[in-house]
Amino acid sequence: MKNSLLILFILLIASHEINAQPGKPTRERIESMKIGFLTERLNLNPEEAKVFWPVYNQFQNELNDVRKNRKENMRDAAENFDDMSDSDAEKFVDEELVFRQKELDIQKKYHPQLKKVLPAKKVARLYRAEEDFKRKLLEMIRERRDGMQQGPPMRKKP
Repeated sequence: MKNSLLILFILLIASHEINAQPGKPTRERIESMKIGFLTERLNLNPEEAKVFWPVYNQFQNELNDVRKNRKENMRDAAENFDDMSDSDAEKFVDEELVFRQKELDIQKKYHPQLKKVLPAKKVARLYRAEEDFKRKLLEMIRERRDGMQQGPPMRKKP
């Protein structure tokens, strides 16, 4: 019962945050939504949550560091793509493969640690929930973008 109330509270805060502030969701709001989403999907009890979140946050921080570097490389490549030589394009593709390998290495590093703090079934559910959250977030962004493109409703003049 206590766990259900905690989950409900987190979801209410997350839904309030996303609806209360117009415009693009901020990183903080997205993170709070993700915490609520994962907590609900994994059905974490307080003991599991206490040991899970520090490991998961460290895991995400390492992934974010690698992804930040990738984002910079992608931005540079996008700005210069038409002017790239074949060797520059090949270097870009090689760097992308290195990024993917680093990401996989981090996932492989943390998988055993996650299994130490959660049952294997919940770890599997975590991976699925992360993908579901990404889809949900993209859907929300798409809906918001489509709503903004339509603009405010037109008023008829009396």
